[in-house]
Amino acid sequence: MEPGGYRDLSLWLDTVDDDLTRRPGLDGDAEVDVAIVGAGYTGLWTAYYLADADPSLRIAVLEAEIAGFGASGRNGGWCSALFPASKAKIARAHGRGAAVALQRAMYDTVDEVGRVIASEGIQAHWAKGGTAVLATAPAHVDRVRAEVADEHAWGFGEDDLRWLDAAEAAATIGADGVLGGAYTPHCAAIHPARLARGLARAVERRGVRILEQTRVTSLAGRDGSRGASALTPTGQVRADVVVRATEAYTPLLRGHRRVLAPVYSLMIATEPLPAAFWDEVGWRRRETMTDGRHLIIYAQRTADDRIAFGGRGAPYHFGSRVRPESDREPAVFAGLEQSLHGLFPAIRDAKITHRWGGPLGVARDWQASVGLDRSTGLAWAGGYVGDGVATTNLAGRTLADLITGADSALTRLPWVGHRSRRWEPEPLRWLGMNAALRVMAGADHAEARTGRPSRRAALMTRLIGG
Repeated sequence: MEPGGYRDLSLWLDTVDDDLTRRPGLDGDAEVDVAIVGAGYTGLWTAYYLADADPSLRIAVLEAEIAGFGASGRNGGWCSALFPASKAKIARAHGRGAAVALQRAMYDTVDEVGRVIASEGIQAHWAKGGTAVLATAPAHVDRVRAEVADEHAWGFGEDDLRWLDAAEAAATIGADGVLGGAYTPHCAAIHPARLARGLARAVERRGVRILEQTRVTSLAGRDGSRGASALTPTGQVRADVVVRATEAYTPLLRGHRRVLAPVYSLMIATEPLPAAFWDEVGWRRRETMTDGRHLIIYAQRTADDRIAFGGRGAPYHFGSRVRPESDREPAVFAGLEQSLHGLFPAIRDAKITHRWGGPLGVARDWQASVGLDRSTGLAWAGGYVGDGVATTNLAGRTLADLITGADSALTRLPWVGHRSRRWEPEPLRWLGMNAALRVMAGADHAEARTGRPSRRAALMTRLIGG
C-alpha cells in the first residue's frame, strides 16, 4: 500500500500529525535481544517499557505495513478499564482476589496511558471524561442496573460505577429516549492513530529499531543454543525472545490459523457538528458512550466535534480470512447510520465523512492473555476482543517484566500465562461465530419489539464471556 492509501483506512489515520512515510524494512538476516512482531499498541508498549527497563537491550519491531496500521489506528478511541472476560470467569479459575486485582490493575492502566501521553508530548487528544452506558430501551434498564449492582457486589463503589436516573443520564448525553444509564470515570477518549504514531516515535527515541514493510510469515522457538526466530521474505531475525503482538493478524502466521479469530468491527464519523447540537445534547467532557443493546455500539465526541460511531455486526469470514475488502460492509454502515440517527435525530442531515473498519482478535474462550515460554523464547499477548487500547499497555508492562525477569505484581495477575484452546476447524468456526452474531442481532430486534429482555442473548453472553 502506498503511503497516501493509509489515510483511507480510518478517520484517525486520515488526521494524524505526520505524513505516514514508511520506515525502511529488513534487508537480510539480523540478530537482536528482543524481536517484536507487530507495531500496534501491544508491540509498541512492550518496546517502550523494555527500553526503559534496560536501555542496553537491542530491540527490533517488525511490521508488515506501518506502525498503527491495524486496530491501533482504526479503533473507537476508548482507553477503558474493560477486560474481555468477566470477573466471575476469572474468579472461578483463580479466586475472587485475583479477579479484583486484575480489575484494579485495569483502572490504574487507564491513568498510566494518560501519564505516558503527557510525558512524551503525544498529541492524542486525551480526555478522561469516563463512559456513559445509556439505557435507550425498556429492556436495557434492568440489564444496566444489574451491571451496576454486580460491580458493587465485587467491592467496587459508586466512584467506580453508578446508576444514573433518566434526568442524570440525559444531562450527561442527551440521546433520544434515554431512560437511565450508568457512569464510570475509568475511561478516556483518545485519537488512537495519533497515540500509535506518537508511541512509535517515542520508542525510536529510546533506540528501538522499527522495521516497516517487513511481513513475518512464521515464528520458531529456541533450537539448542540458537535463539528464537522470526522469518520474513527478506531475512531471518534471531533473538533471545520473540514477542507475538499480531492480534487479529495472528492467523496469517504459519501454524497460527486457529489461535485467534479475526472479527470485524466497523465505524463511521460525521462531519464536525455545530455548537447548537452540542449545547442541546451535552457530552461536555467527551465521555465515551455505549448503550444496553447486545450487538455492541460505541461512540465518542472527537476533539474536532464529530461523532465517531462504531459497532459490531459484520460477519466472520470463512477460514479466518483477513482481507482489505472486509473493512467495508455497506449493510453494516447503513445499520450504523440508522442507529446513530435513532439516538440523535437532529443530525440526520449531517454528512458522514468517513466509513471504515478492521479486524480485532478473539480467543476461543473470549479471554485475553499475556505470557512468555522461557523454554522456547516465544512470548505473546492478545485476544483483547476490542478492549485493547488500555489492555495493551498492561500487556506491554507485563511482558517487559517477564522478559527482564522482574518479579512484580503485574506478572502475578491471573491473565499471565493463560492458554486459550484453539478454535474449531472450519466449517465449525464459521458456523458458530456467525450463529452467535445472528443471536445477538435477533435479540436486539426482539427486545425493541417486545420490551422484554432476551433469554437467548443472556445465555449466549454467559457462554462467551461469563
